[in-house]
Amino acid sequence: MNTLAMLVDLGVVASSVLLVVGLVRSRRGTAGSVHDLFEAAFLNGGPGRVVDTALTAMRTDGRLAIGGPGIVAVQHADARDPVERAVLQEHAMAPSGALHTLREAVMRHPAVQEIGDGLAARGLLGSPATSRVWRRWSIIQGLGCLLAVPVSAVVTVIQVTADDSADLFSSVPFALQVFPALVIGFLTGFICGGVARGRVTRAGRKAAEACRTANAYDPRPAHLVATHGLRALPDPVLRAQLIAAARMRPAGRTSSRVSGSSPDSAALLLAPAVWCAGTGPGSGSWGSSHDGGSSGGGGGGGCSSGASCGSGASCGSGSSCGSGSGCGGSSGSSCSSGSGSSCGGGGGSSCGSSSS
Repeated sequence: MNTLAMLVDLGVVASSVLLVVGLVRSRRGTAGSVHDLFEAAFLNGGPGRVVDTALTAMRTDGRLAIGGPGIVAVQHADARDPVERAVLQEHAMAPSGALHTLREAVMRHPAVQEIGDGLAARGLLGSPATSRVWRRWSIIQGLGCLLAVPVSAVVTVIQVTADDSADLFSSVPFALQVFPALVIGFLTGFICGGVARGRVTRAGRKAAEACRTANAYDPRPAHLVATHGLRALPDPVLRAQLIAAARMRPAGRTSSRVSGSSPDSAALLLAPAVWCAGTGPGSGSWGSSHDGGSSGGGGGGGCSSGASCGSGASCGSGSSCGSGSGCGGSSGSSCSSGSGSSCGGGGGSSCGSSSS
């Protein structure tokens, strides 16, 4: 029994060490900064925040009109960057111009997906495939240690019945020998699993915070949405329309709402985009730290476990915007990629818009 307990302890400790070291290395990231406002929006709130930023910019300068109940009309077909071109493309294909339908379609557009790929290539976001590996490892280790507790109790009973009374008090029960290691393994798996759910790396959080600080006094609505979320939008009518669109469930798509989730995180539940279900800077989910009205809290939102389009969906990781554009640039930043992205043209994301 002592040999078996030693093997269990060593196995749990070795698994925990490898899990922690691997997770830390995968999320270390490199120092960097965001290249434009859309990258800042992506780090702060995911694809939904990017689309809200573009819609706000186009609505503010009169290129879009959004009337009740959430119907979008194009006033001037003028796009200043790939995301805005995606808005116009998806609106042209939308049967009714409904805001929530347009918002979801643009979230899945390659122009928006490529922003996440560019951030991941620079180490500001963790790749979906890597995060999935460490998350599964964490779950398996945590559940394994939890299930091992009753098993160790059974083994201890067998040990007690097999030993004679003379040796009963001279040997340490099997359960007591393995229990400390099982507790450590369970806590390590639980904590690492929570960390692995987040997509934004430490470098990404620093870049997002630096951009937020640099634009702290910028009154433009698009900048407020990108850095602080929909709750910071000064236009009450537009704010209510975008929040309602983020909360609306598209027809034919089912998903469970998370209690206390914010508009951006609720929208991420609905969009089958590869870049979703992550942790934003200082919050529990993308977009929850500011849309919820508080600076630090927020509900946990995210995509369902089967919502990713595939771990290998790298839609042109080199599509990041020119480094000279800066975070403080206008919402219509000039990106190097065209509207026809390397992921493939068309309104649907080549990552697989039909995935669930």
